[in-house]
Amino acid sequence: MPAVHEPQRVSAADFIRGFANWRLQSARKPVVVTHHGKDAHVLISLDDYRRLGRDADDVAVTADAAQRSLASLVESIRDAVILIDRQCCIAAVNPAASDMLERSCADMIGEQLTSVAPRLAGSLLAQHLIRLIDHRERFSGDVPDLLRPRQWLHIDLVPVPIGGALILRDVSGALADFAESDARQAILDAVEAAGDIGHAHISVRETVEAANDTLTGLIGVDAAAIRRVRFSALLPVGHRAAFAEALESVFRSRQPARIASQIVTRDGAAIDVNLAIAEVCGPYASDGAVVLVTRRPV
Repeated sequence: MPAVHEPQRVSAADFIRGFANWRLQSARKPVVVTHHGKDAHVLISLDDYRRLGRDADDVAVTADAAQRSLASLVESIRDAVILIDRQCCIAAVNPAASDMLERSCADMIGEQLTSVAPRLAGSLLAQHLIRLIDHRERFSGDVPDLLRPRQWLHIDLVPVPIGGALILRDVSGALADFAESDARQAILDAVEAAGDIGHAHISVRETVEAANDTLTGLIGVDAAAIRRVRFSALLPVGHRAAFAEALESVFRSRQPARIASQIVTRDGAAIDVNLAIAEVCGPYASDGAVVLVTRRPV
């Protein structure tokens, strides 16, 4: 490793008396001028000074470019961003926030946040805003009815030099999906509690992905025995074509279908049943169908 050379030090009085010598010395390495024993000034060559100036300019240019890039990023993201000062006045908003609040950016600058979002006053989030401004405390969570009834927003509070930033995302649809999923699970739980309704989840190729105990008990096998078996193979030969047509109709029209059929037990007996078929729609493509199996009255 190259040796690290300490800069030369000279008192202010000696520096004045021997300026010519110290000027030559500074061409090789910096000269530190002391005052009452403490470092006060540094003498460097003109080339070093110009190089330092260029480096500082480069740093300033890079910082300016980073700030412009950051501003462009905030402008383009889909989440709403609101900057507030320490008095909770709006300092800046991005286009997504303007769309969410249904007001132009220019109209909101300088206004109190509570005048733009009146539901905020007195809410629990208002206390988190106070802690954000006073203690730079972050917060992240889902908040209901902040801008309008029955709307859920995911909110992040982030401290920034000017005061704080609110990052808002409308998650009403996602929470509604969760509620719908919970309702579907409750229906399945009720079906299981009833004990007389069999059901199977089948793929788009008609193979059994899962079956409940009622269906497997009706057939007389365990779940592993019919997994990956075509559902139509559980029916008598004469009923398979009708099931295939009903399933195709469900996938084509996306409307449930109900047919009278029979299901064959492990012992070879045919039991009269009703089959109800409904498609399971995934986010990008069909995830198959659900088949409900109930005995027909004798």
